[in-house]
Amino acid sequence: MPPCTTSLWDKLIDGLTIKKILLIMLGAMICSFGIHNIHQRTNITEGGVIGLMLLIEHWLKITPAFITPVLDITCYWLAFRFLGGNFIKISFISTLFISGFYKVWELFPPMLPDLSAYPLAAAVLGGIFVGAGVGLIVRQGGSSGGDDALALTISHVSRWRLSRSYLFTDVVVLILSLTYIPVLRIVFSLITVTVSSHLIDWIKEYKNKKDGTAQ
Repeated sequence: MPPCTTSLWDKLIDGLTIKKILLIMLGAMICSFGIHNIHQRTNITEGGVIGLMLLIEHWLKITPAFITPVLDITCYWLAFRFLGGNFIKISFISTLFISGFYKVWELFPPMLPDLSAYPLAAAVLGGIFVGAGVGLIVRQGGSSGGDDALALTISHVSRWRLSRSYLFTDVVVLILSLTYIPVLRIVFSLITVTVSSHLIDWIKEYKNKKDGTAQ
């Protein structure tokens, strides 16, 4: 292998281990499973970038096919500026895993009971799945999408706890979403993002304390 090719390959795999890739894959599997089997079936809306995309689509009639990449690219650009290239590399890997697992879950019928009649249970359980899955990904130094990249950037710049950064972006978007979404649905969305954001933060901080790098 030519020296330049070897150097490029070394940069690509720098910081990656089999254990880290497997944990990213596990996080992507858990997160996508919860969203597909709970959030999408019970119509629990999201905060962050996804909620902002839905808000813009509703009021400005701009297709998500255009909005989503613009918002995600903006968030990743900020993350690259403040968190570095290694973060983007790991996030790219996790995004591929999440997309792949979404396709896998779509091949099967629903694997959990329909919780549409029990929105509180759906909000809590959905938050646990998302929090656990995204938490594992964030723990490895990446993100599962623009929402995580934005929250991690805000946390880095402001020195807020990660859970506070998630809640800030989610609550702002959900409050704006009251312009077209019933209050009760927003309440359940607040529950699920509160559960997931605190779980993500707990998993991330558990890793830092274990490694002796708590800030």
